[in-house]
Amino acid sequence: MHVKKGDKVMVISGKDKGKQGVVLASYPKKDRVLVEGVNVVKKHSKPSQANPQGGIINQEAPIHVSNVMPLDPKSGEPTRVGYKVVDGKKVRVAKKSGETLDK
Repeated sequence: MHVKKGDKVMVISGKDKGKQGVVLASYPKKDRVLVEGVNVVKKHSKPSQANPQGGIINQEAPIHVSNVMPLDPKSGEPTRVGYKVVDGKKVRVAKKSGETLDK
């Protein structure tokens, strides 16, 4: 998977095209990611201990990983991801600027 939790990404297709957000969670087995403020759906919830009122709440739903691109740390534009071995570790590299995406 080319994105990880904590990455700043841009949505490149779908109803939320152009929106930016941070990856909150990734689901590699399903090839999906949860992005902050993207693909917000209304969910009906029954009253519970945590939410005694119940009702309709807004929350993010996962989107397919092919619909997001990480943002280049230098320019802030969406970029493809390459891989390099640095000090015996495989790191992700932004194709546009050559900057590393991993901390």
